[in-house]
Amino acid sequence: MIHLFFIVAVLLCFLPLLPGIIGLILPSLSWLPTLGFEGVNLNAFAEVVTWPNLNASIGLSLLSGLGSTALALYFTYIILKRYWGTTRWRKLERTLSPMLAMPHVAFAIGFALLFSPTGWIFRLFEALGCADTVLVHLIQDNLIQDSYGIGLMLALAIKEAPFLLIMSIPILKQLNVTQLSAVSASLGYSKSETWRKVILPQWLPKLRLSLFAVAAYGLSVVDIALILGPTRPATLSVLVWQWFNEPDLQLLPRAAAGACLLVMLTATGLGFIRTIEWFCLRYKRNWLTHGATPSQQVARKPPRHLALYSPFVVIPVLIIPLLVVWSFAQRWRFPDFIPSRFSGRFWQQELPTLADLMGTSLLLAMISSIVALILVIACLEYRQKYQRAIPAWLIAIPLVTPQLSLLFGIQIVTYLVPGQHYSLWVIWSHLIFVFPYMYLALDGAWRSYDIRLDQCSRSLGLTAWQTWWRVKRPQVQPAIIFGLAIGISVSLAQYLPTQMLGAGRISTVTTEAVALASGQDRRVMAIYGLLQGVLPFVFFTLAIVANRLSNRWRHYRQHSRQTPSIPNKSKEYTHG
Repeated sequence: MIHLFFIVAVLLCFLPLLPGIIGLILPSLSWLPTLGFEGVNLNAFAEVVTWPNLNASIGLSLLSGLGSTALALYFTYIILKRYWGTTRWRKLERTLSPMLAMPHVAFAIGFALLFSPTGWIFRLFEALGCADTVLVHLIQDNLIQDSYGIGLMLALAIKEAPFLLIMSIPILKQLNVTQLSAVSASLGYSKSETWRKVILPQWLPKLRLSLFAVAAYGLSVVDIALILGPTRPATLSVLVWQWFNEPDLQLLPRAAAGACLLVMLTATGLGFIRTIEWFCLRYKRNWLTHGATPSQQVARKPPRHLALYSPFVVIPVLIIPLLVVWSFAQRWRFPDFIPSRFSGRFWQQELPTLADLMGTSLLLAMISSIVALILVIACLEYRQKYQRAIPAWLIAIPLVTPQLSLLFGIQIVTYLVPGQHYSLWVIWSHLIFVFPYMYLALDGAWRSYDIRLDQCSRSLGLTAWQTWWRVKRPQVQPAIIFGLAIGISVSLAQYLPTQMLGAGRISTVTTEAVALASGQDRRVMAIYGLLQGVLPFVFFTLAIVANRLSNRWRHYRQHSRQTPSIPNKSKEYTHG
């Protein structure tokens, strides 16, 4: 049975990648017999190359994607260097999961409501009487849909830095930073030199896959770029998305060529990151090997970087209350700091639609996440039993490949299947992107599990199923519950898979939130952004509560089994 599940996982999650790539390349070469294109040529690429302001769109994508990746990596490194191993790190670590749980679309909507020219931040400046300063005007005009994509870059950096921090935790625990710091201090290295010359060269290569995922998302993001990014010209991903939505199907080869260009741009960006890493850590190693630098300065207290970390806490914390206030605001004139009149009319107006959208979103998320969970557990058990695993590069393809390009090819392939199975295609597309995240979330628990426990239980007469259920399940159950919450949150945040594979016929909270963020009423936009942000928090909270209750119940059962029963002495004496 485990062989069958392993084969099904490969067929469902990774086999579509090959026809997806073929379905992208052939239309870009103007070969699409269904629409009458039967000759292979490069006319679509010629149209793309001659498109006005194409170079500007490519430059904006590189600036926002690579710039946000560099900023997120720098923020991560500074925060880890300052707080790792300290008592404050525990407090910061507790805030990472809620920040990571917030979907990108909800974060982008809240970011726009905070930093727009009439947003909450500038209302605060007006209240403090400092709105006429040059710095405030500079920030006010260059954060939301600015021509250089600065606001998009900052929003992506703030949103992705907690992800890199969480991915760095197991890496630093494996490196044993305390021991490395002690040995380096004995050789004369300061704390700053230890992190720069000893820990950084070991930490960065292990973080490469996560960094590639962040860079690929930043270079090809569509939903956040529609809300915060520049519009004239737009980033390359938004430009290709606009080409894809052209009503004239004869222009489909141009969209396919643009999607191929987006793949090449992403590959170039990832290659640039890898080259910089190789150049700094392998080719030019003098700064690593010349030893400790003698310092004549007086020892001083390390600088505090709480101000640097505060945006990653303050902005997500402000977003939810701001969305709540906007959803109930009936009249809110600028520069008033709070609304002058509140009303629940907009909630009543959208409630029937919200019920249908939430039902559809939760149904898609639950089905795709449960199927992905079963397949992930089967793949991990197959690896443990037969020492054969899915290659890491195969799992990384959905993470580092632009969603727009990959889904374009898959959608072309689905056109060859007769019938309108839009719900099935959407669930399938969600599964493709949920599976890698759940696999990475559960991989650590299976690797740390001691296989000798299975051997011991089997020697005591338990079957394979009894061994897994009674021995292994209690130990990996916290990871399973947390992985399920991750899968549901990933599915709830999918915008492009739902739009493209659903052909616009399936609406979720995320798709409506992106559509309403394009210039509709801010109150309605806040309602959808609030729901899109709260749903993942609910599932992560349920996961934490479920893990705590299961731990208490397990300890209670163990304690009740170990405690001997006390006979009733009074009854024995009476009968005697």
